[in-house]
Amino acid sequence: MTVKKASDLVAAARQQIVNLTPAEVADEVAQGSAVLVDIRESEERQQHGMIPGAIHAPRGMLEFYADPSSPYHRAELNPGNRIVLHCASGGRSALAAQALQAMGFENVAHLDGGLNAWKEAGQAIEQFPQLGMDGPSDRQ
Repeated sequence: MTVKKASDLVAAARQQIVNLTPAEVADEVAQGSAVLVDIRESEERQQHGMIPGAIHAPRGMLEFYADPSSPYHRAELNPGNRIVLHCASGGRSALAAQALQAMGFENVAHLDGGLNAWKEAGQAIEQFPQLGMDGPSDRQ
């Protein structure tokens, strides 16, 4: 049996999926032709911000959210929709795109380079409001 590293799996996945640049993803989102899915963990989104309009489906739940027979299914993750996934740097989203393809999704892609590439390209980021002990604050 050949043992593969995570980087080997990601490289193989990238050869089997659609890899989009930040500009391509921004165009699809602006046109309303794609559902943008952030597969990072909640803590990452709070710490590093998020792409405006992205729905959250953590990597560990993605297949359950995408499966119409699952009690966790989310309507946005319909196999007929254009789905564009992203993570922090593109590794998890490449593997996730490959997993969705195996589930029958035919119009799936990922943001190559992830949120890091998005930020480097100067695209918009939303920050989470900072929560204090008593909840959101209106103080500036």
